[in-house]
Amino acid sequence: MIRAVFFASGNQLLGYHISGHAGYEESGKDIVCAFVSSAAYMTANTITEVMGVEAQAEADEGDMMFRIGRKDAEKCKELLEGLRLHLLNTEEQYPQYLTVKTTEV
Repeated sequence: MIRAVFFASGNQLLGYHISGHAGYEESGKDIVCAFVSSAAYMTANTITEVMGVEAQAEADEGDMMFRIGRKDAEKCKELLEGLRLHLLNTEEQYPQYLTVKTTEV
């Protein structure tokens, strides 16, 4: 199962940690893993490379952590909230393969 945890400070999202494998299909054919990975990377790349926001980012096989500073939360809120809603909708469709939570930091 993939676990997506969003970091929040009040009503501001500051990033996310996504880990695990969906197990929907074998590696290389798993549409749930591909979908989540693609959305997470697009969000991180847009924030850092397109918008020029500095972030703490780490990625390894089956594990991705991305976090921005509080000073950039307002600037990035639509992208992070969009990713969260996107993953929540996916969780509704594939609840046995993805769980999405939000935690206060």
